[in-house]
Amino acid sequence: MSEKYLTDFSSWVSQTAQLLRERRWHELDVPNLIEEVEDLGKSERRGIVSQLTRLLLHLLKWQYQPQRRSDSWLDSITDARTQIELALEDSPSLRSYPVEKLEESYQRARRQAAKQISMEISVLPNACPYDIERVLADDWLPES
Repeated sequence: MSEKYLTDFSSWVSQTAQLLRERRWHELDVPNLIEEVEDLGKSERRGIVSQLTRLLLHLLKWQYQPQRRSDSWLDSITDARTQIELALEDSPSLRSYPVEKLEESYQRARRQAAKQISMEISVLPNACPYDIERVLADDWLPES
């Protein structure tokens, strides 16, 4: 079954699920199954960081380019918050993860914002100026 993992991942997943349902433990491709389960956790965390970075990027743009504010920026802010909320509902053990990744995500967002709004990066604060509660709050936007 290891070869199927390399040549037809979708078929490997279907077959693995069937083997699990049937409790045919001895036929499982355990090393690759372990890798995939670990990757699921990584994927969930990457998704939170990606949405947090997108959210911070748009909050920076909202604050530093008030003349360009748009409904699409609000939609992006709202959607990023919703995606983070949904991920945390699915995985409550990750509730502290946005706090842990706030500064790292801010640094990515800061670099992207500087490029997108054609501003020297030094104009943007070195450290995240927003606390995580505000960042994730449905009704908060930064001042100009």
